Amino acid sequence: MRTYFHALLKSSQQQKQLPMILPFIISLCSGAMLSFSLAPYYYWWIALLSPALLYACLRQRSAKQAFLIGWGYGFGLWFVGAFWLYTSIHVYGDTSAVLSVLMIAIMALVMGLFTALQTWIYRRFFPETPLTFAPLWVFFEWAKTWVFTGFPWLFVGYAFTERFLDGYAPLFGVFGVSFVVILLACAIVEILNKRLFWLVPSLILLLGAWGAAQLQFVQPKNEKPLSVSLIQGNIPQDLKWLTEYQTQTLMIYAELSRSEWGRDLIVWPESSIPMFQTDIQPFLDAMKVQAQKTGTGWVTGIPYWDLKASQQQGSPMFYNSIIALGSQSEGLYKKQRLVPFGEYIPLSGMLSWVLPALQNDPAMSGFSRGASDQQPLHIKQHNLAAAICYEVAYPNLTRRNASNSDFLVTVSNDAWFTGTAGPWQHLQMVQMRAKENGRWFIRATNTGVTAFIDHQGHIVRQAPIDQKAVLRGDLPAMQGQTLYTRLSDWPILGFSALLLIMGWFFRPRKVDVSFKSRR
Repeated sequence: MRTYFHALLKSSQQQKQLPMILPFIISLCSGAMLSFSLAPYYYWWIALLSPALLYACLRQRSAKQAFLIGWGYGFGLWFVGAFWLYTSIHVYGDTSAVLSVLMIAIMALVMGLFTALQTWIYRRFFPETPLTFAPLWVFFEWAKTWVFTGFPWLFVGYAFTERFLDGYAPLFGVFGVSFVVILLACAIVEILNKRLFWLVPSLILLLGAWGAAQLQFVQPKNEKPLSVSLIQGNIPQDLKWLTEYQTQTLMIYAELSRSEWGRDLIVWPESSIPMFQTDIQPFLDAMKVQAQKTGTGWVTGIPYWDLKASQQQGSPMFYNSIIALGSQSEGLYKKQRLVPFGEYIPLSGMLSWVLPALQNDPAMSGFSRGASDQQPLHIKQHNLAAAICYEVAYPNLTRRNASNSDFLVTVSNDAWFTGTAGPWQHLQMVQMRAKENGRWFIRATNTGVTAFIDHQGHIVRQAPIDQKAVLRGDLPAMQGQTLYTRLSDWPILGFSALLLIMGWFFRPRKVDVSFKSRR
């Protein structure tokens, strides 16, 4: 094997090298276009082309050059792929257009360091081969779920949520899909370089995806489907937290729900009640009585003030939460993963001049994190694993909550990003979580995209966006567990680590080869 890796290095040295500026520009553009492989565009083939171009640009490059090439790729990926942040920062954050773009650029520079470090390690310590590039890619996607609390967005595996390679999701999760995508992308480059033996593993991976799709890990329970109604109030974000609009918000949701009492479950979205439970207890009691009279479970998003914990801590403990009330229904879930600049402002004192309008928004002022060992909501003898908004972007968090559930439920408010790709990217992640865990996902949102997603990750029904709507569905409870639910990300991470250990052990004596720059 050492001979094989030495041959790869020699082949790379013999190839003609482009001026540094060209691979940097190519990588910048290829990173920028990756988001178009995701929702709402769905050009899945870009998910192969984009990393293939990066892989090709790294050929013959020193580790320092690879760092800059990777940084360019990462900057393009995050600046374009997460530009939906502009709406929340500029429109709702009352920040100037120029400063908003600058903040997104800074974010892209910081997040781009993930790819920069990835490509630096690749060229510094490992031989040039898909068998080291793909596992490094997986490890750095995984790192984005926990470094500095994580920003787990724009994973390449999401491009195949409903097509071709998604059969790997119930086995190895989104990181397993990403691994296969990157390996195939690199294999294309190798094949174009006349290393035709890469046709064999590529064919095996494609056949494996087909075979994995034939496996059945879960099946419906032999019982009556759960009748569910989702309420989409379409409350504008700039009005949502105004004191004078609170009563009207409650009236909108109550009126939309009037015809739905009597169904098994009614779900209102995140923070559809824009007041703490301590300020609106009579309304909650009245809704609970109505739900019990009609045999309905009622689930709603609500800010929750934990008075007991506040006394113990000596300071207010506020939570973004979901509460279940009504007939045979109980439970309270407190959000575990909070959104920076969405639910709290990091270094808020220092940044008060940057985001002045958000400083007085109750949704932004100091929410606390919920515990990691919370119980699922209980509705009509069913367990519902809850996730609030951004939390569904974390594969292992959703997996852990789903392990003892019949359904998955998520509530969200994507009004912050109305008219952008953000809500559609978010929905695509919900689809992947449903596929990974083999459970129906119930998704209620304020402005969209409200939807029912089956255990295969397919959207069965969705409400129109940016308008008031009621979405009804009859959902079967599922039983059984996927391999991913049982084993989490450890199989793909372990396999990736093994490949990297082998690559490091059999690497040429000096992988980071220095090349003379062109005059």
